Amino acid sequence: MIDAVVHVVARLVPLPGKAADLAAAVGAIIPEVRREPGCLTYAAHESRDEPGVIVMIESWADQAALDAHMQAPAFTSLAARFNTLLAGPPAVERLRRID
Repeated sequence: MIDAVVHVVARLVPLPGKAADLAAAVGAIIPEVRREPGCLTYAAHESRDEPGVIVMIESWADQAALDAHMQAPAFTSLAARFNTLLAGPPAVERLRRID
């Protein structure tokens, strides 16, 4: 049986001097995102190896829930600020659990 849950790891690298702004912007949307239908996990982490880099670890009930998240106000408001916060596009990887 194939698991429909979509796990996501997203790496956000801030522009120089923007690490605190990025962390605040991500932190501000977390409560709203966690209330979105199909959100199973939405957690922000700061890299211990590269301070300031934010790594999002997410789980969504299915691809439709992830697609809806990408169009939801919380994410789109953050994404609209990416060009002023990030050094490049987020590195996003979708995963399927195999154990």
